[in-house]
Parts: sequence; structure tokens; C-alpha cells
Amino acid sequence: MDRVSFTKMKDGTKEDYDFLTEHETEYTKGTAHRLLTAMVDLNKGLSGYQVTRLGHSLQSATRAWRDRADTDWVVAALLHDIGDIYAPYNHDEYAASILKPFVREQCTWCVQTHGDFQMVYYAHHVGADPEKRSKHKGSPYFDDCAAFCERWDQASFDPAYDTLPLEFFAPMVEEVFARKPYDPAVIRTGAREPLTGTSRS
Repeated sequence: MDRVSFTKMKDGTKEDYDFLTEHETEYTKGTAHRLLTAMVDLNKGLSGYQVTRLGHSLQSATRAWRDRADTDWVVAALLHDIGDIYAPYNHDEYAASILKPFVREQCTWCVQTHGDFQMVYYAHHVGADPEKRSKHKGSPYFDDCAAFCERWDQASFDPAYDTLPLEFFAPMVEEVFARKPYDPAVIRTGAREPLTGTSRS
């Protein structure tokens, strides 16, 4: 069997859906590779900064790594802007959706909301609300996202910074996306890990 028998989902058989499940499970094993390939496309994204979007993402991840952040944080920092060229108006939500099944809830939340938190640095220049992040004040991850933005995101536009290459982070991306999706032991709802000074998993 190399394809299903149906043209409408409601007409599918158990054999069809068993085949699709196996086929799709095998396909998901290539997720890390596809994401790493997509990261390269960030070089074609929004210009005008002193580094490319890929350069910014790599620099963010490098800073996280050098802060001894754990693997979830490093991969979140690497992928936090992957939506820039695909979903420019909600790039943070886009990236968070990719990460959500495979990293700690804390990291997903910070990626999902970092666009609001970044406003504190520039909103006053563009007529927007610099305190947009205040709507998230009740979250246990509020301070984590503020630190994520301060330490790794807003500071990572420096062309002179000694940034590690994408190949350095590839094994971490492969590790994260090889995890069982939505594993409670990974998601760890409500758990907080520090951004700095931890041992790496």
C-alpha cells in the first residue's frame, strides 16, 4: 500500500488510517532536519538590521548556551523568530506552536509572548504601547520572559559578537524533536528552570 483508497476522509478504512498513522509517524522523524533547513531561509527574511534574522537567532541561542541554559531554553532561543518569514504578524505564536509539543511549557510561553515583551524597548518610537507585556503580569513565567528578552533577544543584533554556527545547535534541535510529543515529563506544566547557570540536559 502506497496511498489510501479514499477521496473523502469519511470513506476511509481502518487499513487506510493504520497506513497513514505509520506513514505520518515516520515523516515526523524528519522534523528537526526540516526546521534546520528552514532556519537558513531566515537569511532571506527582513533586512535592515546589522545582522540577518538567522544571525540574530544564532546569536540568541549562543547567548543562551553561554549562560548555561538548558537544552529547552537554547532551542527555544534558536527558534523563537522562525516565524518571521512565514507569519510576520504573529511570528511569536507561530514559533511557539512548533515548540509546544516538545519543550517545557515555560519556554513555549516565553516564545509565544516575547513579541509583547519586546515592545518595552522600542514601542515609544513607533506609537505603540511599551507596557504591552503588562497584560501577562499574572503569569508565573512573566519574569522569565522579561529575562529571555533582556539577556538573549534584544541584545542579539551585534555583528561583532562571536556567534556559534547552526551546525553547533543541530544536535540539540534533533534531540528536542525526537522526544515523544506532549510528554508530561517534558512539558512540566508550571515548572520553572533558571535561564542561567544550570547544568545542561
